[in-house]
Amino acid sequence: MEILKLQADICKIFANYKRLGIINLLKDSEMSNSELMKKTGLSKVSMSQHINVLKSKSVILVRREGVQLYYRIANPKIIQACGLMREVLVEQLLEKGKTASRLVKASNKK
Repeated sequence: MEILKLQADICKIFANYKRLGIINLLKDSEMSNSELMKKTGLSKVSMSQHINVLKSKSVILVRREGVQLYYRIANPKIIQACGLMREVLVEQLLEKGKTASRLVKASNKK
């Protein structure tokens, strides 16, 4: 049961679209804090809060170069997990679309 608690705890991190956006930006390479703020449109305070949450659960790692901080994904499986969940969601949306289309066609026949 303890592993399920840990899993639920980390899943909370992925329940925020802004953090998912940060993860998505970091999927291919590391980025500086200023690059992330520019690409996400987040303020310095907001970015800092999200980065701290991601760091606290070891989702991302930080590297300092002078005054600049650079972030990267800690484990590539995080990207795989996010990609897999996105695939599931796309399949569900496509299936809902097919169901909706069938319902519309059936209602038009009446």
